[in-house]
Formats: sequence, C-alpha cells, structure tokens
Amino acid sequence: MRTVSRSLFLLSAVGLLALAAPDPAGYVGSKTCFGCHQDIYRSFTQTDMGHSMRLLSELDTSSFLRESTVPVGSSGRILRVFQEQNAWHQSETEPNVFLEEHKLEYAVGSGANGFTFLIRRGNYLFQAPLSFYSKIGKWDLSPGYETVDLGFTRAAPEACLACHSGRARPVPRRNGEYLDPPFEELSIGCENCHGPGASHVNALGRKPGEIVNPAKLPARLAEDICMNCHQRGDTRVLQPGKRFADFRPGEPLFQTLAIFKVPAASGGREGDDLLEHDAAMKASRCFRSSGGKLSCFTCHDPHVQPRGAQAVSFFRAKCLTCHTDASCRLPRSVRLEKNPPDDCIGCHMPKRSVALISHSALTNHRIPASADSRVPESTPESDNGLILIDRPYGQNPSVPPLTLLRAYAELAPRFPAYQNSYLALLLHLSQTDAKDPFVQAALGHKALAEGNNEQALAYLSAALPLEDPTVYLDIAKAASNLSHSDEALAYLKSGVEADPFNPTLQKTLILEYINLKRYAEAHQAMEQYVNSFPGDTFMRNLLSRVSN
Repeated sequence: MRTVSRSLFLLSAVGLLALAAPDPAGYVGSKTCFGCHQDIYRSFTQTDMGHSMRLLSELDTSSFLRESTVPVGSSGRILRVFQEQNAWHQSETEPNVFLEEHKLEYAVGSGANGFTFLIRRGNYLFQAPLSFYSKIGKWDLSPGYETVDLGFTRAAPEACLACHSGRARPVPRRNGEYLDPPFEELSIGCENCHGPGASHVNALGRKPGEIVNPAKLPARLAEDICMNCHQRGDTRVLQPGKRFADFRPGEPLFQTLAIFKVPAASGGREGDDLLEHDAAMKASRCFRSSGGKLSCFTCHDPHVQPRGAQAVSFFRAKCLTCHTDASCRLPRSVRLEKNPPDDCIGCHMPKRSVALISHSALTNHRIPASADSRVPESTPESDNGLILIDRPYGQNPSVPPLTLLRAYAELAPRFPAYQNSYLALLLHLSQTDAKDPFVQAALGHKALAEGNNEQALAYLSAALPLEDPTVYLDIAKAASNLSHSDEALAYLKSGVEADPFNPTLQKTLILEYINLKRYAEAHQAMEQYVNSFPGDTFMRNLLSRVSN
C-alpha cells in the first residue's frame, strides 16, 4: 500500500512539474524531492538550515514580546515593534516630528540566536531595525544598527539573501530589488547543496539522472558547498561575469567566488576566527594531524541536527572516531561532574559571543586544546599579499586581475597597506583591460580625485553599464565641475531611477537643483526624499523652511 501511495505521489509531483513552466536552470524545488526522500526531507526541515527563512505570518511568535520599544542612542528617537491584527510592525519616531512605520514580511534566521526581519518597499527588501534575540528573550537593535541609525534604509542585497534563503530572485545590478515574488523557495532547500534536480527527477522509472551527492565528492570539493555560506573571509569577490546564483555544488567555489583573508599576526586575539568555520577547522591540530581527512562531513550530517543531551553524545561519538577516552587529560571523575557531563565540544568547541552580532554565539571550529590557546599565525600563499581561502585543492590557480582589483578596493579602506597594491594593479589593468567597466569606474574615480574632470568624464561614461551609485555620483560631479549642468542632472536622475532608495544620490540631485536655482524642481525632489527618508532631520528642516 505504501509503495502504491508513494508512486501516486510521485506521479502527481512529476505531473505538476510538467505543467509548470520549466526552470531554465533546472531547479524543481524541495517539495519535489519529498516524493522519494520523505524521511530525509522531514528530518532536514527540523534543522536550522531547513527553516532559515519564513513568512512572518507562518512563524510561531508566541515567545515574542507583543510590544517593545528601544531608544536610538541619545537622539530622542524611539524604535517600536508591535503586533496588530495578526501582523507585526516596526516604527521609528521622533515625538511630534515624524513617524515611519512598516509591516514586517519575512523572518530571517532559524531562531537559534534569534530572528531578524525584512520589510518590503515596493519590490525592494530592507532589514528592519529591531531583531528578536532568543538568548535574552527580547527585542534589540539589529546587527549593524548598534553604532548608526539606519532606520529602514538598509537594503537586503543578493550577497546576504543568497545564503539565508532557498533561492532568491534578485534584479541584476539593483541594490535590494527583487522580482515578485522575491523568492522561489524561502528556506535553504535540497538544491542548495545537491544542485538543480530536474535531470534527476525527469529520469523517474529509469536509472536516476545526475544529482550531486556531497558525501561522494572529494572532501575539499564537498567543503566548497559549506564554505559558500559558512566562510566569511575579509572580503568575498565575485569572479568576472559571475553572480551568486551561478555556483553549483560539485564545482569549485573559486569558479564563482574568491574568498580572501588578510594574514593574521602571530598570537592573534581569541575570537578573530569567528564566522570563519572552514579556515578555523583547517587551522586546527585535528585537521593537520588527520592528514587532511577531517572535513565538515566528518562531524556534520546536514540532514540531521541533534540537540541538547543528544548533541553531546552525537558529537562525542564523532570525536571518538579519532580519539579514545584516554586521550582526554582531564580525569574522568572531573568530566562527569561537568554539566553536561563528558562533553567534548563543550570544552574544545565552546560557543563564543559574536561581537558583530549582538546577543549571539557561534561554535569555535578551531577545536583548541585549551581556552587560552591563540590563533595561529598565517602567511599569504602568493605575492598578492592575501590568503585565498577557497583555493581549489591541489591547485594553484591564478586569481584574475579584475577579481584581485575588486578585493584590494574593498580592503584598502580598512587595511591601508593594500592601497599601493590597488593603485599598481589599476595602472596595469589600464593597459591590459582598459575597456572593462569596473576598471573604467576605478580610473574615473581616481581621475576625479586628481582634478582631471575631462578624463574622469570619459572613463566614467564607459562605466555607466555598471549602474553603480558611485559611478553616477562621480560622473555627475565631473560634469558639474565642467559646467555641464544638464548632463550632471541627467546622470543623477538616472542614478535615482536605478537606485531609488539611495539617500546620497537623492540628496546630491537636490543640491544640484539648488545650485542651478531650479527651486521648484528642488522642492519636488525634497518632498520625494522626505517621503522616502522621513528620519533625515536636515532635509526635513530644509523642506519645512522652503515650504513656508
């Protein structure tokens, strides 16, 4: 009977798949996998990854405080979260001055540390300023809001949601804009790790078609699947012409994305390797002593997530595949007195507070022998001064110069030592890849800073296909410096159209109108700005003055 019902389910699933418009990339969705892999599917949906994102309306919020307020520093502004008519809202207000309120649409996170939330403004997604933290059972500022009031202006880019969701549908070259609906699949699903399943599903009744099984991949290649989301690095740079959605399990991550780290000094601070799961594991004595046999899958089954006492025994058993009970230097009597008792990971992979994410903790994957062990020194593996974390195993690939240029550009503001490397590489690329839009944008920015406005205008015109806010701002500045006022306005308008929630672009457009004494258009642009960013005190006061 079970076989018959399962067959009927499969026929139904495949029938629905045939009726739906086929995904050109070959994705079928996790629910299709349920037909043949019901137990694995049910188990996976109970893991943190299996419910990484949900509609807020589908989330159990019984543990949430129904209303909470959080002051924004000493500004006098108040952030408020509240439930009203089965929906959740957040607002920011400055009493008797302004009130901005939005409905919360999506909950991001499994709840292990907490939940952050997304709001929609048209087809744009933004992070809400308050998150719920499970550890303390209360609402507080979202990650990144601790030092600056971002209100409802922090866009949720593809780089973030590519890891926190099943499959996002971002609009290319748009910061935070997504198709409607914005997700093909909300939570991380089967195909995030196994790749598109159409060829596998369509072979029903015959020999199964191709599907990636990470357990059968070489360890280092399988780890690339994990590293895609569990290895931050100091900068993550897409390879030329690639998007985050281009990565396919079973292929080297480096083909899509390069992850770089700045070499760590000897005796680095404990905590420097947070959010660096793969690099931390490979710096561990366990990994080095295993001859490279230790991998993510040695200890983790992505389909299963043991919890509580079960987790203690589960991971202790993993440790004992290499170690023995006698390996531990603590007397057994002392280990048994701990709570929980005989907990290997409690001592050697302790949870540590995450400075970047308030009220949160992550596991130390460096597996230190003792709590006071230091982060080992690391050195660059090439003359570019960086460590390539996702270097394909057994290979020494050359990093594309365009990728390296982007890496230096992102790192130089935080690590000034890379500024000279950036400028030297930019000079080289100006002779070998001069037509590349990113190179043109970089050359234009440099020419503008040096006062070469004509040259900057020429470079930046070739960089416009990037539709990048900085390019629009730079080219408008160059045009304005050359008294090409109409051109400057046109560039700024194009920038606002491409990124309608970018406050700097809108402010610059307003100031350009004022400089040209086009006050009616400046007034209209100010109204639009204050409608989008009511918390901007300066612009709100300016609009009030010119309106009286």
